[in-house]
Amino acid sequence: MTEAIMAPSSVRKPSLWTKLAYGFGTVAYGTKDAGLKYFLLLFYSQVVGMDSRLVSLAILVALVFDAISDPIVGYWSDNFRSRWGRRHPFMYAAALPVAVSYYFIWTPPEGWSDEALFGYVLVLAITIRTFITCYETPSTALAPELTDDYDERSSILSFRGFFGWVGGNAMTVIAFTIIFPAFVTVAIPDGQFNPDAYAFYGLMGSVAIFCAIMISALGTHHYIPKLRQAPPKRDMTLKMIFKEIYQTVASGSFFALFSASLIAFTASGFAAGLSFYFSIYFWGFTSAQIGLITLGVFLAAVIGGSLAPFVTRKLGKKRGALTVGLVAFIGLPLPIFLRLIDMLPENGTPEIFWIIAVANTLDVGLIICYQILAMSMMADLVEQGEAKTGNRSEGLFFSAYTFMRKFGEGFGVVIAGFVLSAVGVAAGATQGQLSDSTLWNLGAVYVPVILGLFLTVLVIISFYKVDRAKHEKTVRDLAARKVASS
Repeated sequence: MTEAIMAPSSVRKPSLWTKLAYGFGTVAYGTKDAGLKYFLLLFYSQVVGMDSRLVSLAILVALVFDAISDPIVGYWSDNFRSRWGRRHPFMYAAALPVAVSYYFIWTPPEGWSDEALFGYVLVLAITIRTFITCYETPSTALAPELTDDYDERSSILSFRGFFGWVGGNAMTVIAFTIIFPAFVTVAIPDGQFNPDAYAFYGLMGSVAIFCAIMISALGTHHYIPKLRQAPPKRDMTLKMIFKEIYQTVASGSFFALFSASLIAFTASGFAAGLSFYFSIYFWGFTSAQIGLITLGVFLAAVIGGSLAPFVTRKLGKKRGALTVGLVAFIGLPLPIFLRLIDMLPENGTPEIFWIIAVANTLDVGLIICYQILAMSMMADLVEQGEAKTGNRSEGLFFSAYTFMRKFGEGFGVVIAGFVLSAVGVAAGATQGQLSDSTLWNLGAVYVPVILGLFLTVLVIISFYKVDRAKHEKTVRDLAARKVASS
């Protein structure tokens, strides 16, 4: 019997401080995510003047490296042995590299050609994504170690979902309400097109990333003796490692959740990549209005974080995800569809601002709830894998989640870049310079694509089979094994 199975039982109800420290760490991922999803394409294509297809291609190539690094980091952290346990050494090691590389992606050299900038973005995107994996995968993998309770996991992960959205959104609000207005000049009357504004944004983001990682790592450090230890050392070939990885995750429920989440994050990245294009060009909002709408995401994070544990208790995770997801996924493109058929007030009116602000807040809240439920469903697969293989592989399962999130959202931004080129959004165009036909075509492509992706998610996730009864039975069976072995 392996040492992983002989480890002490999981703590059922971590303290509020532990939940806060654990959850706060995802401010790092949220800050990185918001920047690369919402601003990177806009910055390089509309401010720097780089071809949007090259920006998308750099992101796409970086995603290939994710496909390699994510399972390696997950498997490595499951089997890592140190006096600081399996997870924390990775968390500490990632803090400085990811913060520094994040700053430099917002300060590209001046006068470089598109081809040279492509290489610059590519190298930094790979660096950022690799080191954020070294933090996010081991950090997230702590959830099933902190508790094996079906409901408590949704509660713990609600803190992570809340802080992830709040962290990224805070930087976005600061950008639109403080940074961009502060960088208005005579030559650049709209601060969101001033490259100096993004350099300052990158500096603030890098500081936030570093602080969030260190606070979370230090805040959960005292739990290291209570966490599970790595299994005994084994002589493993590369072939044996990948065979063990496959055996651990090879189940219908895993592949259903993996496929559904990959498509869901692709849709999320696609929507995020075009979000500010719609706000700036399609709806004609000012920087201040965009900042106010983005403020609504703070309320959305509270809604989603509070709703997920409630839905788990009342409906269960799978049924709750299907119910909440259906409402959220239909609601996301609805305002754009209504504008395409001329059923909304004109741009520039107070009514259109409040319609979009309220709709965005409610819909994002439901999407946050869905994401928390999906992450909690992944946590419940850890015991299923342990029952089958005898090894705890939290890092491996959550490396799959990290990969799904990064690859899906990154690929969604790639799609967004090519859509912008296809419908004729010119690089460097400022607000008011896009024709009505271009904006209509942008909406007409967006609505069916985003709706088709999200509805496919609901079909696939219906094949997930782990419910409360099955999870609790597996936990009891594993406990009985430990008693028998001792």
